[in-house]
This record gives sequence, C-alpha cells and structure tokens, in this order.
Amino acid sequence: MPARVDASGTTVRLAAPPRRIVSLIPSTTETLCHLGLADALVGVTAYCVEPRDVVRGKTRVGGEKDPDLAAIRALAPDLVVANVEENVREHVETLRAWGIPVWVTYPRTVAEALAMIRDLGEVTGTGARATALLAELEPLRAETEAAAARRPRARVFYPIWRGPWMTVGTDTYVHDLLRVCGGDTIFADRPERYPVVTLDEVAARAPDVILLPDEPFRFRRAHVRDFAPFPDVPAVRDGRIRLVDGKLFSWHGPRLGQALRAIPALLDAHDG
Repeated sequence: MPARVDASGTTVRLAAPPRRIVSLIPSTTETLCHLGLADALVGVTAYCVEPRDVVRGKTRVGGEKDPDLAAIRALAPDLVVANVEENVREHVETLRAWGIPVWVTYPRTVAEALAMIRDLGEVTGTGARATALLAELEPLRAETEAAAARRPRARVFYPIWRGPWMTVGTDTYVHDLLRVCGGDTIFADRPERYPVVTLDEVAARAPDVILLPDEPFRFRRAHVRDFAPFPDVPAVRDGRIRLVDGKLFSWHGPRLGQALRAIPALLDAHDG
C-alpha cells in the first residue's frame, strides 16, 4: 500500500490493509464499522458506544486521554486510529516507538470530515465503501449549504460546558457544521477554539437559537432555566432553547448525513 501523510504530518506506511485495528475516537469507531471493518476492530475506548451491537464485544482500552497503552500493545494492532485533539500526542509517540502504526485525524470543517472518510478508506483498504458513503454525503452537503443561503441566518449559542460556560470558536467542526446548515455562532469573533463566556455576554449577543447538547456536558431540561433571567434574548423570548443530540454536531463520519438533514430545522428562527 502507498505511504500516506496523516494530520500530524507523519508518514504512515502499511504493508497490507490492516486487520487488527484499535480506535481511540468514538466517532471513528462508528465510521470504521460503516466501512465494513467491525470484525477488524480489536480495541475501542470506554466512550465508544456506537454501533452498540459491535462495541459491546470489543476489548476496552481505557479513555481517550488515558488509554491503557500496554493493553493496546497486547492486542498486537496493525493500525491504531487517533485524533490530534481527542488523544494525547505522547501516547501516540509511545505507540509509534513500539512499532505500531498510528493514523492521526483532525477534521475541523465539514470538508475536512469528508476528506477524513476518504483517507480512512484508503488507509484501511475500504476505498469503495468510503466512496459510496461520500456519494451520499457530498451532494447533501452542497444541497444543505445552498438551501441555507436562501434563508435568514440564525445567530446560535452552542455551549459545550457549564461551570464555567464554554462554547465553540471558529476553528472547530461544530462551528463549521452550523455554518453549513445556516447558523452563525455568536462568539465567532473570539480567537480561542473554546471560549469561556458568561451568560451576561451571551445575552448581550442576542442569539436567535440556543442549542444545549448532551455531550461533552450533559445538558438537561433543568438547565433551560439558566436563561430565564434574560427574557429579552430572542431565543428565550421565542422559546427556541433546544436540547439536542451532541453526536449530531461533533461526530465525524456517517452521522454527518443525519446532521445535515436535522440541524437546519433546529436553526429555524420561525419554528417555536
């Protein structure tokens, strides 16, 4: 197989398509299964929950930030898939020092997420399946973006944490997915990838829609009351504070199709 350069800038050479894979990112675990590699997966993280019927029978190798490297080594993988943001560089370097190939991803836009699917297909010898998935997702992305251009854009507050409140900046997949679907994150002018904000700052920026995901912080119905002191904020005034599935917004891979179909309606400023 030809050598390829991953998102960490490392050249990865595989003599043959991998048949023993460890995935250190939940969304990538789902993607690999969609590419037909469920049987090749020998290890996943404690947070890999989909597809449920597949992951329940796989060896757990710890968390994304604190994997059991010795357990990974004992599985004798011929490929480990990691991510720049979700995993720790020193862990990746240790695995590589042991002679274990590691393919590192880092999609921060919808376009990069689509490219990641193509890359994973090429690296794992499942290019045909990746191409078939992209044949669905790429036109859908174009259609969604074109439809968004015909509607008024929604100003969106999308928190990822509470105590302190944190949200997404422009250099994130969530921000770009919202952009494609017709939403503008209200803190797009902040330079941080994950700005820490106050609810007073949120109110001053008058979001049309507030989306409360269930991951990484598990927002619930009780947290809607946090915004009650700001009745003049359009999202509060018009009842557009919505509890949403965080996987739709942050999981790269086949879930993107569901996201592109569902998120525009969540951003509709005319839908109370």
